[in-house]
Amino acid sequence: MYRYRIYPSRKQKVRIINSLKICKAIYNELLDTSKKTYKETGKTLRKFDYNKQLTGKHLEIHSQVKQNVSDRVHKAFSNFFRRVKDKSCKEKGFPRFKSRVNSITFPQSGFKILSDKRLKLSKVGNVPIILHRVPKGKIKTLTIKQNKAGQWFATFACELADKSTHVSTDMSTHVGIDVGLESYAVLSNGEFINNPRYILKAEKMLKLLQRRVSRKKKGSTNRRKARFRLSKQHIKVTNQRTDFMHKLSHRIAKSYSFIAVENLNVKSMLTNHWMAKSISDASWSNFIRCLEYKAVTSGSKLVKVNPRNTSKTCSKCGTITEIPLSKREFLCPKCGFACHRDLNASINILKVGTDCAELNACEHNVRPSLGKAVVDEAGTIMTEPSTSSVIGSPTL
Repeated sequence: MYRYRIYPSRKQKVRIINSLKICKAIYNELLDTSKKTYKETGKTLRKFDYNKQLTGKHLEIHSQVKQNVSDRVHKAFSNFFRRVKDKSCKEKGFPRFKSRVNSITFPQSGFKILSDKRLKLSKVGNVPIILHRVPKGKIKTLTIKQNKAGQWFATFACELADKSTHVSTDMSTHVGIDVGLESYAVLSNGEFINNPRYILKAEKMLKLLQRRVSRKKKGSTNRRKARFRLSKQHIKVTNQRTDFMHKLSHRIAKSYSFIAVENLNVKSMLTNHWMAKSISDASWSNFIRCLEYKAVTSGSKLVKVNPRNTSKTCSKCGTITEIPLSKREFLCPKCGFACHRDLNASINILKVGTDCAELNACEHNVRPSLGKAVVDEAGTIMTEPSTSSVIGSPTL
């Protein structure tokens, strides 16, 4: 995906906004027709039937844009029937009428890159664009979208050829990563990456802009301007965070051939209202998602491991020690090993990730567990945990 900023003129903005309104009307029209057809005949419409109803209608927009809207309706029903068949899915999500459509898509044609400063859009015109880099591969679709701050963007979806990848067996290029709040990430080689905390740094300005919005009269032009200023500040924080994650994940994916990370359940962690803001600002899920696809393109291998006891297990002797979250230094009562809590966790993550990769290569669906003995805060050795467990099954 390649995203570029575009600067349509006033007339071009009106044409794009009218296209969005027409797409909304087409979507609701096709959805209503599909519901009536099912009530009368008990059958659902196919994608060909949707396109047939659009023939000769809505000539103000490109034909490919109309077909994309019919494809959205078809996919909405397909996903609904898929969720109905899936018994584990609680919310079925029947397709609903749209109050607005945020984007228009040209699936195959209707657009052309004239130069690094101009983009031709059918029924819109030649729109100024900042083509800061040339899209690679075969361009499949183009999507025009506006964000909440009124900025317009053109996103190209490109198809690239598959690359043959080879994972190195050199342990010096293997790394385990433990994400946190004190340090954004701690690598098993001893590198600590500071947490930028963008939302906390911008909180003073955000509060000021939010108060200005609340003082303006609802529906007024001044309130709309103040709301745009607030949206721009939020977008600035988002862009800062996204830029940080992309640069960090790119550096890690290029530097290491094997990456082990925790498989965190961030949604359940957000229930802690004391740390919810900081966890959301860290955006660990997006960071790991960036690492996943960058590892594929760079020839690296990424493994997600069970985070259980990674911070409590001694990376030297395997003893599990119960320590509170406020204690940042890990001290093993059995062997005397001492280091930072997050560094100890990253070493354990690398060990478990390496074992999982070896077992999967041998076609064994087994997850090794950490530790051999459990020591409580008083130093008493407790029961010994099992040596392995099957993924998705109770402990053997």
